[in-house]
Amino acid sequence: MLIKKNRFDQAVKMLEEKRELLSKAHEALYKVAAERDKVLQHKQEKLDQLRTSLDEGTTTDKIQQKKVYLKVVDEKLAAAQKKVVDAKTKVDLAQKQVDAATQEVFQRKKDVEKLEMHKVEWEKEAAYWVVQKEASEHDEQGSSTHTTRKRMDEERAKRERKSNSD
Repeated sequence: MLIKKNRFDQAVKMLEEKRELLSKAHEALYKVAAERDKVLQHKQEKLDQLRTSLDEGTTTDKIQQKKVYLKVVDEKLAAAQKKVVDAKTKVDLAQKQVDAATQEVFQRKKDVEKLEMHKVEWEKEAAYWVVQKEASEHDEQGSSTHTTRKRMDEERAKRERKSNSD
C-alpha cells in the first residue's frame, strides 16, 4: 500500500513538473510569436513605403535599395517563423508529456483505490476469521468445562451411592 501511494505521489509530482514545462513552452512560444509579428509588421511598413515611393516616382537606386532591404527583412521573417515552428513543436511535445503524466496519475490513483478497496475486504475477512476462531475456542472451552463437570458429577454420584450403600 505504501509503495503504491509513493508511486502515486511521484506521478503527481511528475505531472506538476510537466505542467510547469508546458507553461514555460507556452511563454516561449508567445515571446517568439510576438517577435515574428514585429518583423512581419516591419515588413508591411517597408512594403507600404516601397509602394508609396513607386507611386511618387522615386529614383531607381532608392527603389533597388528598398528591395534589397526587403529581402533582408524577409530573411529575418523566415528565421522568426522557424523559431515559432520550433516553439510550437516544443509546446506539442510538452502537451504530450502532460497528457502521458495525467494518464499515469489516473492509473496510479486507480491502483491505490483498488488496494484500499481490497484492504477493506481483507479486514472484513480477517475479522470474520477472528470471530470464527474465537467461537471455536469458546466451543472447545465450553465442551471441556462441560465434560469436566459431567465427570465430577458422575464421581460425586458414585461416592454418594457408595456412601448410601454403606
